Amino acid sequence: MTGAANIRVLIADDHPVVREGLRGLLSFKPGFEVAGEAEDGFEAVLQAAALQPDVILMDLEMPRKNGLEAIQEIRQANPQTKILILTSFTEDRKIFAALDAGALGCLLKDSSPQELIRAIRDVYHGQLALHPAIARKMLHEQTPPAAAGSLLTDRELEVLKLVARGLDNHDIAAQLVISLPTVRSHVTNILTKLNLANRTQAVLYALREGIASLDE
Repeated sequence: MTGAANIRVLIADDHPVVREGLRGLLSFKPGFEVAGEAEDGFEAVLQAAALQPDVILMDLEMPRKNGLEAIQEIRQANPQTKILILTSFTEDRKIFAALDAGALGCLLKDSSPQELIRAIRDVYHGQLALHPAIARKMLHEQTPPAAAGSLLTDRELEVLKLVARGLDNHDIAAQLVISLPTVRSHVTNILTKLNLANRTQAVLYALREGIASLDE
């Protein structure tokens, strides 16, 4: 009987010490494999296409092409790519933009090894992974929209819960046994009714309102 395949990780950071530390941590952790490294956003885009990693650890501040630009290009080429931001700052604008571009999580570089390993696993499984400090800041600063219970149908609430768990439209369709166009219609209705701009805001709304939890 063979075990589960390793999670293949691409490390994108312009600091050699950071890359070496992450490589050392992941190389000796069962269930993980360092697929490759990139020292800037330009190289990250090339390596993502060539290596097809399961998860990309992406710094936001890099030369030639920053992390946000790299995320946008990588996600455009392969929307299923799982990306975890690893940053040393909590600047809302850049983190929101990266999450809006398709990153599934964000950790601070002073996070513990255990937190990093857990976040990589969560992102690999399509779940949102946010450092608690970042999650609290984003939840507090988001403008409260209208109450979901008074606007959303039962089915739309079901879809919102699954969106908050990190499921994409295909997975939601399979779980609820409905068509992909129906899922898209529900997501559009949710965003419109709650006056939200995108799925990231929908996730944050669901977390703040108790519809979903980071522990799920």
